[in-house]
Amino acid sequence: MDQLNQPHGPSCAKRMRQEGAQKGQTAHEIARSIHEHCTVSLLRAQRLARGLTQKAVAEELRALGESCGEHAPKVDAIQLSHWETGHHHPKPAAIGLLCEFYECTPYELGFVNTAAAQALPMSGAVVPRRDLPRLLGDSVAGDSLGGRVDAARRSVDRTLAASTVSPAQLDTLDERVFWARQQYVYTPPAPMMEVLLGHLAEVDDLATDRQPAAIQVRLSELTAMLATLIADALMKLGDLTRSQAWYGTARNAADDSGIADLRARVRAQAAMLPYYYGPLEAAVALAQEARMICRGRPTATGTFAAAAEARALAKLGDSKGAEAALRYAEAMFEHSGPGGDDNDAFSFPERRFLLYQSGTLTALGHTSQARRVQEQALNLYPVKTGIDPALLNFEKAIGLAHDRSPTEACELAGSTFIRIIPAHRTPIVEERAREVIEALPLAIRGGRAARELREILALPPGQM
Repeated sequence: MDQLNQPHGPSCAKRMRQEGAQKGQTAHEIARSIHEHCTVSLLRAQRLARGLTQKAVAEELRALGESCGEHAPKVDAIQLSHWETGHHHPKPAAIGLLCEFYECTPYELGFVNTAAAQALPMSGAVVPRRDLPRLLGDSVAGDSLGGRVDAARRSVDRTLAASTVSPAQLDTLDERVFWARQQYVYTPPAPMMEVLLGHLAEVDDLATDRQPAAIQVRLSELTAMLATLIADALMKLGDLTRSQAWYGTARNAADDSGIADLRARVRAQAAMLPYYYGPLEAAVALAQEARMICRGRPTATGTFAAAAEARALAKLGDSKGAEAALRYAEAMFEHSGPGGDDNDAFSFPERRFLLYQSGTLTALGHTSQARRVQEQALNLYPVKTGIDPALLNFEKAIGLAHDRSPTEACELAGSTFIRIIPAHRTPIVEERAREVIEALPLAIRGGRAARELREILALPPGQM
């Protein structure tokens, strides 16, 4: 938080606002970038993202609050400045007004305490509550999956900020979500998104009104699980901006549940996005945060967090740190075991632990050790599964490239890619296959073997 005492000047935010507008970013996306880059509060970032002065916002807030009569909060530029710098904390009624004006949740404005999280827009006239089932078919959102994904996330974020269900209803939802977690292990991401969004609509519908604590915990838990799977599916499909946004929603929901293991699990899973697409430092930070939440307890999630940290450190080039984290993960796995069902997206079975071991050893250049781990892991995967076996084979091919066997490396990568069913042949798989070419010595990347692999990757699915 010390960085917030040294914020950048308004010109920096103006430049980021202009750059964001050129990229087609929303005001919320620009605000997040300003918050992270300029080290200003989330509340101030929302204003700067819109190019507004404190006086202009204060006048709009007063006008917006007129419908609330005598109970409307009194806002002026000085008061707004105090809120933006954290010197004063607005009351729930004022937070509701701010949320209505910026079309944000309290979380998006930086207000995460219980009272603030329950604040709602005051007049109800400017920002009507989003209805997720309606949005999924709304022509405004468009018929594209991308529009539906964005609509679903915005609705869930507002529910987390605002939200009497019977135990039987929750048990039924639990069963459906657990089934979806099992399906996710082998179902391609695009059709899986339809299933996940459908379940999320049901959860969101039940959570429209804030529930008693015990029920709210379960609803937040289900929301966190579904949002995490949606984020992972979007990452596989190459939609990185939406994936990152959904991981943020998943973390909000997990934190709202208060379940430590879930909070750690979501963060360890979120580390996959920067691990594959950068920055690697963010992957390390998320994995370390997950491990700290576990507090050294020997659990499957603790193993996952440590293994994710080791893999990211190895790819970052920190061999000493990676080896230490891997030893910690191995000890943790020995004490905790896999935990849960092997065919559950929220478990961390031995084969997934070995996958992370393989990634660490491959990045460290320990190819012979990595090869033994890869073979052991591949023997544990069932016939009906997702892309993990392909990722293991790509890492094996990278090892062959490091061992100066370029032809064998490219042939393995090419045959692996061809065997993947088209629905699973997503951008993340293509990127992993291209890493094999990048692992080849520079002088032979234009050779016949590499050229043939590029041709395979360029072929339409129907011609393979």
